[in-house]
Amino acid sequence: MTEDLKAMLRALKDDGVKSSAIISRDGLVIAADLDSGTYVETFAIMCATLMGAAVTANMELKRGSPDRVTVESSDGKMLILSAGRKAVVVSVIGDGVDEERIAKQMEKIASTVRQS
Repeated sequence: MTEDLKAMLRALKDDGVKSSAIISRDGLVIAADLDSGTYVETFAIMCATLMGAAVTANMELKRGSPDRVTVESSDGKMLILSAGRKAVVVSVIGDGVDEERIAKQMEKIASTVRQS
């Protein structure tokens, strides 16, 4: 299963994704296709923390859990998509990449994770 997930992440590169990963909600890497030089453990725990913070903030507002967190910077975006109660799917995209198209592809990956 992990090899299938890695292949799905690698396929995202064809559409402009620079780095991607599937991360458990407690910050462990399930599968990844990250740029070399990335501190994988730090990246994973911080992505899990971002989603966890969004969940907590929404709970305080008496709202449902967020489906997606988007981090924007001057050179692109990072999308963190919920993959159920146990994981998130993360993609880093550059400027000019269609965020919604990537999010749809990420949702397919998240669906696979939820079913496993």
